[in-house]
Amino acid sequence: MQEVSGAAGNGAILKQQQVSRSAVVPTVFRILLAISLVHLFNDTIQSVIPAILPLFKQSMGLNYMQSGIIVFALNMTASVMQPAVGVYSDRKPSPYLLPLGMASTFLGVLGLALAPSYGLILLSVLLVGVGSAVFHPEASRVAYMAGGSRRGLAQSIFQVGGNAGQSLASIMTALIFVPLGQLGALWFTLVALLAIVVQLYIAHWYSGYMAAKPPVRQSGATRVMNPARKKRIAFAIAMLIFLVYARSWYSAGITIYGPFDLMNRFGIRLEQAQLYIFLFAAAGAVGTFFGGPLSDKFGRRNLILFSMLGTAPLALVLPFANGFWTYVILMINGFILMSSFSVTVVYAQELIPGKIGTVSGLITGLAFGLGALGAVALGGLADWIGLPVVMQMVGYLPLLGFLTFFLPSDREIKAWS
Repeated sequence: MQEVSGAAGNGAILKQQQVSRSAVVPTVFRILLAISLVHLFNDTIQSVIPAILPLFKQSMGLNYMQSGIIVFALNMTASVMQPAVGVYSDRKPSPYLLPLGMASTFLGVLGLALAPSYGLILLSVLLVGVGSAVFHPEASRVAYMAGGSRRGLAQSIFQVGGNAGQSLASIMTALIFVPLGQLGALWFTLVALLAIVVQLYIAHWYSGYMAAKPPVRQSGATRVMNPARKKRIAFAIAMLIFLVYARSWYSAGITIYGPFDLMNRFGIRLEQAQLYIFLFAAAGAVGTFFGGPLSDKFGRRNLILFSMLGTAPLALVLPFANGFWTYVILMINGFILMSSFSVTVVYAQELIPGKIGTVSGLITGLAFGLGALGAVALGGLADWIGLPVVMQMVGYLPLLGFLTFFLPSDREIKAWS
């Protein structure tokens, strides 16, 4: 009897293991690498715009406020449209929105190269913003689908492409825009065309995936949620957006106005100042990649907390550092600050399961668009009280990371699901 019972028990264990193995969904790395590559292309183009502001400022006689409005126009377009695109794509996933969005970016880059006036530059920037707004929610959905059972890793692979693109912008400015001027933007039309080709390939896979695994519609009973929990989730999303907003505002201060400050403080040329910004963004790309696995081990909320408060001490010292220590601080802070870049998206996806596009639009769209408001405010303050004082004020923003304590813990979110 004991042998029979033991055999039955072993059989049950074996069956459980088989079910567990069958539940593991494979990760499609070729699609993840492809969408990450397009993310690199998209964010390189988008990040080139603030990187070349010193050239526009000089050639068109712009003040800091007008320079900030260019960034505002870019990010607010993506901010306003991205959540709307996310909501639409959650209801009706549209694979071929991806190449269509990049076509808008192509037109924007072409206009940026040829625009003879400030008004046309703003129009071109708006087209690039539209392309980015369409790209991010659908691309985040692709990363989610291709990630299989390893969605944290998938989001890190996807996001690191964008952060790498942001880090390349300063180098592209030094290599292309400084010697070629505004016409250097023509080179980025080739980047946009290549991105369209890659996205046609991704869209084909996306269509096949949707045909094989159509979305499951929830019943009315499934959608019912405890009102108290619903309020808690809404508060957590609002708090998360605010934290991403603070992080974006700090990053904008470094990447947009940092070159002006460095040129004034150290008496260096634009291409030398952009090297500092490259190191900050490149370290951020590395931090983005490692952030996902680290959050799997130490918890998503803990990593969001660390990425903000861990940045604060050196952020306060940065405006007073010499040339060497500025390199060191920017590298360390870039890594720490951006380690939560992909983690905030995954955390939000776990808060609101099944709303991938909406979450992407809120976290990478709306929150970054609100950060653009910060860029305009910083520009206005720099014109009023001086850039050195503004850069000192920016150093206090990471202290807002203490608000992370008000977010639900990872264990609480798992209990909800």
